[in-house]
Amino acid sequence: MIPDKIKFGCLVEKGVAEVKEMPMPELLADEILVKQDACNICTTDYQQWLGLREHQGYPMAGGHECSGTIVAKGSAVGDTYDVGDRVSVVYDYCGYCDECKHGEVTGCENIKQFGHNYSDECYGIFGFANYFVRKAKSFVKMNPDLSPSEAAFVEPLSSVIQNMKKLRVKSGTDTVVVIGGGTMGLLNAETARAFGARVIVSELMEKKVEIAKSMGFEVINPKEVDPVQKVKELTNGKGADIVIVAVGVTPANNQALQMVKPKDGKISMYAAGYPAPEMDVDPNKVHYMRLELIGTYGSTLEDFSDAAEMLNTGRVDVSKLVETQIPLDEIQKAFETASTPGNYRVSVILN
Repeated sequence: MIPDKIKFGCLVEKGVAEVKEMPMPELLADEILVKQDACNICTTDYQQWLGLREHQGYPMAGGHECSGTIVAKGSAVGDTYDVGDRVSVVYDYCGYCDECKHGEVTGCENIKQFGHNYSDECYGIFGFANYFVRKAKSFVKMNPDLSPSEAAFVEPLSSVIQNMKKLRVKSGTDTVVVIGGGTMGLLNAETARAFGARVIVSELMEKKVEIAKSMGFEVINPKEVDPVQKVKELTNGKGADIVIVAVGVTPANNQALQMVKPKDGKISMYAAGYPAPEMDVDPNKVHYMRLELIGTYGSTLEDFSDAAEMLNTGRVDVSKLVETQIPLDEIQKAFETASTPGNYRVSVILN
């Protein structure tokens, strides 16, 4: 039975998450109604809860790493989706602006990621809602054997896949160092390995060191050794072909410059930091080293599709990246847990 109201988690101010209700909207011909099963709390979400991203606005009905089950579909939705299918959410997009024409749906000029897209009252994508109606084009189909929390990794994995494509990872030859063994660091490490690279993770928090090791990665602990010298040692003095900075702090940025090989190396500035970290870059070194400093953000439709395929087939395993599961009614506790240093993804269970 479909309820007449939707329950959703919402940030109302710094440090305060509440559960609110809204009427169930009418299902239009090109839309799908999904019973959302789980939504993982992204860094973007909990940083606003901490007061670091208040520019995103309140009240914020956030959450975008979500998965669920189709319970109804509009009359114009074809055979691609059926009631009972497990799906994960792609950002909504208009499909006709310049960004969308190039597949850059996260940069859609008409439907902003943190805009008033579904409500005049609340910003956000309503990932923390127990039910939600979205356009049929805004989903990818997921393997029902995946847990809802694992299926919810499509969005973060899509951004990691874009990173790999921009880095042009070479299978069988590239050594990739990932600085930071948090959720996105290890997701980058998993994906780089799936692309055929040798992967080394640098992480100083013991819990994360152990998780990285349990996932089969070579791990450097900067508390025990000089990470730059250790990378040189592990690469026979050459340095890393690619360094992915997956933690937004100044020391990591500067370590990357020292770890990368002296010619034709690449550094991915994957993580954003608040307040913004610094990087001591000598333009002459960039010039003579033929160094590529690569920024990446967001995902294309192709990236979302590739992410679903990699999760569905097990090429990327995210099972160890879910810290815990907390019900929607305890959304405040979920944000407290997600923002605790050292924790991996906290998954809000919605139904």
